[in-house]
Amino acid sequence: MVYLSKIYTKTGDAGETGLGDGTRVAKDHPRVNAYGAVDEVNALLGLALSAGALSTDMQELLLSIQNDLFDLGADLCVPQTANEQAGKSLRIQEKQALRLEAAIDSFNAHLEPLKSFVLPGGSPAAAWLHLARTVCRRAERDVVTLARGESVNPKAIVYLNRLSDLLFVMARVANNNGKNDVLWQPGKSQK
Repeated sequence: MVYLSKIYTKTGDAGETGLGDGTRVAKDHPRVNAYGAVDEVNALLGLALSAGALSTDMQELLLSIQNDLFDLGADLCVPQTANEQAGKSLRIQEKQALRLEAAIDSFNAHLEPLKSFVLPGGSPAAAWLHLARTVCRRAERDVVTLARGESVNPKAIVYLNRLSDLLFVMARVANNNGKNDVLWQPGKSQK
């Protein structure tokens, strides 16, 4: 369990931070960038929730995803070792990504197929979900970059990939089931 009695420690004043295993790294270390981007996604989901106009099932799903993202941050802040004992560290599980896949299928079943790319926008909630999607894609790229140099739970990458897809679908749902999507018109300003 987490216990925070003091918010500032001054241990990061020289540009370093501590990982979950106690290792000190630079604040711009790829691992810190990865879990920092995950934290940004989480904050954007909070904004999407605060925008209102989301169905109860979407709100509940986003809240559960916010918890997943803390799990993912915990996963990423503790370097995975080759001989890691199962259950020793909190790691993203396959079932978490499968839950996202089921939600994608459920929400997407009510949407018309796309005939053009969707521009980010529409309702405030949809716009926040689109922004969360783009930051999620960055988080995914950051985790892939980290995985090139260090051991990373591969399920973390899968989770972020599914989450960005889900956020796209949820943004469409938040736009009146796609009816208020803003569609790309190729070359529109060239005419």
